[in-house]
Amino acid sequence: LIYHTHSQEAFKDSGPQGRTIVEVGDYLAELLTQKGYRVYHDTSVYDLQSGVLDRSKAYNYALEGVNRILQQNPSIQVVLDLHRDGVSENLHMVSDINGKPTAQIMFFNGVSRTVSQGDVSYLPNPYIEDNLAFSFQLEYQSALYYPDFYRGIYLAGLRYNLHLRPKSILLEAGAQTNTVQEMKNAMEVLAETLCQVIG
Repeated sequence: LIYHTHSQEAFKDSGPQGRTIVEVGDYLAELLTQKGYRVYHDTSVYDLQSGVLDRSKAYNYALEGVNRILQQNPSIQVVLDLHRDGVSENLHMVSDINGKPTAQIMFFNGVSRTVSQGDVSYLPNPYIEDNLAFSFQLEYQSALYYPDFYRGIYLAGLRYNLHLRPKSILLEAGAQTNTVQEMKNAMEVLAETLCQVIG
């Protein structure tokens, strides 16, 4: 399953047609399908309610939608929440991979634990270790084959709906300073990396 908690995230050249992270997810779904995987791409809009952008409540709305999809499709084993990062306007995170300018990616994990409060008991995640193992495997494959592709693993204190499957991850691909093509080039590398890990 590929979905987007923040479906309105756009890019340097999104233009008036409003090309967003959803288009990038379409391309990743296409690549994985070509490699023989069954892919469900959820293009629902979770961060825009009554025309108002609300990125914090989007996780609650996404939880409802994604839970419904997983109940209807219990064979889904991998859940990817695909985002693009927000960075300083003078930061352009791009590498040359296979001769193509490629947006860099960060593996993001919510561990339901903060330094100041300890365990965040109201956001349980029985799969924290599994989520982290999945991230480490993706990072390891990236380090072997595409060391300039990944920006590392980021650990955050909340849960970010990563409790739905053992292989759940939030991916921060590129940023608002990347082009759509740099993002699509990144999906080619990500698809290869996912296949190495899942396969």
